[in-house]
Amino acid sequence: MDTIQGSEIVSAARGTMVAVDDLARPDDTRVSDADRRAVQDRLQWAHGEGLLDLNEFDVRTRAVWDSKTRGELARLTGDLPARPRHPGRRRVFSDTGGGTAMRVLTIVFGSIAAVNLIVWGLVVLTIGGWVYPWWVWTVAPPGAVLGVLYLSGIGRPDRD
Repeated sequence: MDTIQGSEIVSAARGTMVAVDDLARPDDTRVSDADRRAVQDRLQWAHGEGLLDLNEFDVRTRAVWDSKTRGELARLTGDLPARPRHPGRRRVFSDTGGGTAMRVLTIVFGSIAAVNLIVWGLVVLTIGGWVYPWWVWTVAPPGAVLGVLYLSGIGRPDRD
């Protein structure tokens, strides 16, 4: 039976001492499928930027999925520049089905609201006087529904 004393492990069978720090170096740590997927995404980005040709991308991607440790993964991307971080726009909708649905509904809602507002404005201009703003009834109820759905979390992106 092995026991831990301070920063060392003592093996009862052999009476030897091994430093805990020597057991798992970061490069020897096993990787998960999520780690492999992240490296594959980086390789895909590099291929899209023209840093890797298709053959090299294919070879490295196969090696990614054959990798067992962090060190093996690091060697596959060691010659690639860091992926630039673009501040970009903050996403309004997520990439999930709910986000897609909310995006489509918002575009349809905005289009209908714009058409009704323009028609109302043209009627006001051609009559030459004030007309009841009926377009509000085509904007307020569906806008309220979309607002409640969004505030309840449907289609919103995760906060980083």
